[in-house]
Amino acid sequence: MSTNYGYLYNIAGWGDPYFTVDSSGNVSVKIHGVETKPEQEIDLLAAVKKATEKNLQFPLILRFPDVLKHRLDSLNTAFANAIKYTGYTSHYQGVFPVKVNQNKHVVDDLVGFGKVYNFGLEAGSKPELLLAMNSLINGSPKAYLVCNGYKDMDYVSLALVARSINFNTIIVLELEEEVDTVVRASRELGVRPILGIRARLLTTNPGHFGSTSGKHGKFGLLEAQIYAVAEKLKQLGMLDCLKLLHFHIGSQIPTTSIISSAVREATGYYCHLVKMGAPMGTLDIGGGLGIDYDGTRSGSSDMSVAYGLEEYASAVVQAAKLVCNQNGVAHPVLCSESGRALVSHHSILIYDALVAVEEPSDSVTSDELISRLDELVGNPTTLHANIKSAVQSEDGNNNASLAHADQLNKHGIEIFKLSRRLAKQLEAAGDSTYAYHANLSVFSLTPDFWGIKQLFPILPIHRLNEEPKQKGTLIDLTCDSDGKIDKFIGGAQTLPLHALEQNGGGYYIGTFLAGAYQEALGSKHNLFGGPNLVRVESAGGFGGFRVVVVGAGPTAADQLKVMHHDPDEMMQAIAKRAEAAGHWTPTEQKIVKSVFYTMPYLFGEA
Repeated sequence: MSTNYGYLYNIAGWGDPYFTVDSSGNVSVKIHGVETKPEQEIDLLAAVKKATEKNLQFPLILRFPDVLKHRLDSLNTAFANAIKYTGYTSHYQGVFPVKVNQNKHVVDDLVGFGKVYNFGLEAGSKPELLLAMNSLINGSPKAYLVCNGYKDMDYVSLALVARSINFNTIIVLELEEEVDTVVRASRELGVRPILGIRARLLTTNPGHFGSTSGKHGKFGLLEAQIYAVAEKLKQLGMLDCLKLLHFHIGSQIPTTSIISSAVREATGYYCHLVKMGAPMGTLDIGGGLGIDYDGTRSGSSDMSVAYGLEEYASAVVQAAKLVCNQNGVAHPVLCSESGRALVSHHSILIYDALVAVEEPSDSVTSDELISRLDELVGNPTTLHANIKSAVQSEDGNNNASLAHADQLNKHGIEIFKLSRRLAKQLEAAGDSTYAYHANLSVFSLTPDFWGIKQLFPILPIHRLNEEPKQKGTLIDLTCDSDGKIDKFIGGAQTLPLHALEQNGGGYYIGTFLAGAYQEALGSKHNLFGGPNLVRVESAGGFGGFRVVVVGAGPTAADQLKVMHHDPDEMMQAIAKRAEAAGHWTPTEQKIVKSVFYTMPYLFGEA
């Protein structure tokens, strides 16, 4: 029996219950989680091969809609169970924040899969509101269309139009000044709005993703401001429009104790609004439901959370119930804006390694370090005498003695540092590091790694029944020193990788859990642009799958147009220059034209 080397990447930790390694050493996708039957598992390498047979080049994003559906079902089931077992008297009804992944197929899938749950969408800008309206035409009429973000007259007017054509639209007030905008637009259009208020809680979320939390957060109203807005609406005869309280304390909330604290605080504000006469009805707990990128379930960093869907839902339901019962207020509908937790798992970035180059070793050899240590330590008898003379005097004012002791302290620190460095080098002796030049751009495909040091699980998607004996870093195709991946899950600076095959066989690497934010945030650095997008759809309950191309990656011409260059004019100018030089053969014309109209990435071996 061959060894499964998936443990080197902790795939059983972060990948559960969707990813495993099959008997062939390939990563396998369990599209229905733990309920997946063996014949329903999809070999990721086989899916990649089918994609390349369609003349698609790397990089590829493979999406698994069955995994997306399973995530949505699991979230709703977790809340349904928590509500049932705690005796909560209302229900859960979530929305997807489209900023997390605005791709049409992703949003449409979630609306379609979520129709049975009255699942809705959250928008934070005018373009997002337009796409949400379009998608929800095929959703449940009860689905929430939550309008967050800063709102000008156009945004508010569009939201009111959506309300007038029977979308369940809720305008969430982020600033006190937005009340005047909503009132004016409402009167001009003759449409009475449904309103929410965003609370800026005192509860904080530690780490990078919690910068929007606490009293100094970017969004929302403090407690006194919330009640002031409610009072203003009352004076305007519009308090009956206020039906939702919203908060968001940041993504990747690490523990359920923080979740409980935030929900209890917000539910207290909610109850007070009810007592002021607002009808209310919905408590929107925002996002924050995290995923375990490193598989440790520790919650000790931005890379992990110490809970699963069930614990999250239970913490929310119990906290809301407790405060409502204490205040004698009916339990509200619970809404969450979970984005990262829904879409991260279903999308996998695949690229090929083009070449592996051995990197130069440390410029200071182990022999040189040993020699330096010998110099510092010197004769042990002399060192002992120096220490004795430094401590012999009991007079605290003996400046010479103190100076001698300080020098010995610095001396010892340097010896300690050199000893540790030597130990590390000796431990790594004989291990070379290789730079694997990969067919991707960090800036356009995993911008969170470059921008905020977000780590994603990365591993080869095949050959995992062979021991990966080389330590590697990933170098992208951009002409930028930051265009590399040299830190991995667990804090390692290298990744276990296989030697590239001499016969030119492809070596395929996957970045997992990257389905949230990366496509929208991707830059145009070096004009590389995005990947080819592929859906991997199950062929039914008896196994098998089909690959459907849903979006071709941008060509060089597409990328040039983004920066206001005209490819046709450029082609004509190059042709004119070539004709003047007397060298414009059909082969040369074909080369120039093909570069304009293919993806800017290199072609990999299929």
